[in-house]
Formats: sequence, structure tokens, C-alpha cells
Amino acid sequence: MRWTVHGERDLYESEWIRLSLVDVETSTTRYEHHAVHAPDAAAVLVVDPDRGVLLLWRHRFLAEEWAWEIPGGMIDGDETPIDAGRRECIEETGWAPGPMRLLYRFRPIAGLSSQTFWAFVADGAEQVGTPDPDESERVEWVPMAEFRRLLAANQMLDGLTVVAGLRFLAQLEA
Repeated sequence: MRWTVHGERDLYESEWIRLSLVDVETSTTRYEHHAVHAPDAAAVLVVDPDRGVLLLWRHRFLAEEWAWEIPGGMIDGDETPIDAGRRECIEETGWAPGPMRLLYRFRPIAGLSSQTFWAFVADGAEQVGTPDPDESERVEWVPMAEFRRLLAANQMLDGLTVVAGLRFLAQLEA
């Protein structure tokens, strides 16, 4: 069943997020539904047969947690998802990803937000600089067996990393 949208009014807006109330009607009810609009995001799972997987060890202040993540971030303006993933990887790690392909596209909170996450996989990388020190505590190449162990041990918590990691491993086993 498709909901009918009668209108929308903004409650708050910044360069990072827009919160609105959407006047919707289902088959039985009409009400205002909260909606979060944020820029789409892209991330890259960089895999090298000799080095393993490129990961960041970082702290997320909102959750007050440390975890491993793949490089990624918001897509800027007219930037394509693949270009954003490449840019974020270089900024956050100092490594330029090799050839990239789409692993998965998904909506992290589909009932509440219009945001789309784009997960890519890259074949290898070339070191082109140094990582942004504000992005992570450290950048490491983790052997594939350790990557599997970290994922299974709940040491990766953000949606882009978890979805990309699980999707990549599922493709390896298919």
C-alpha cells in the first residue's frame, strides 16, 4: 500500500541535516510523520591480497564507543557516490583506492530517513599521503582472517562497515 503525502513542513535545517514533519495518510489514518533528510554517504572496503583490508580505528562521540570502520563519509554536492568514496578514502587513510565497484546500496533507516548509503569495494590501494589526524586514532591493514574475526566479534559497529563487510564475505563464499 502506498501512503499519500499531503505536504511537508520543515522544523530544522542545517548543512548536515533537515528535520521535517510530513502530512501522510495511510488506508486508515492521517497524521504527521517525522522525517530526517541527510546527505547520502559512501564508503570503500579496500581489499589487497597481500595486506588484507584497510581499516580505521576511531571513536564515535555520540555513542561513546571505539570501533573499526572502513573509510567513508558524506557525498558532497554534485559529487557521485564513487567519487565521494574515493575522496573519503584518501582523506581518512592517505591511501587512494584501486579500481572500485558497487557492493551494495541501502537505506539505513528507511522508515524515518531519505538517506542512501553506498558501499563500494576496491581492489588494492596506493599510498598517496597521510591520513587526516581528526578522522581516526590509527589506520591499519588487517589480514582477512582478522577482518572476519573483528566483524564476528562485534568490533565493527557502523552500518556502512557492517553491510559492506558482510556483503563482501557473502560474495567470497558464493
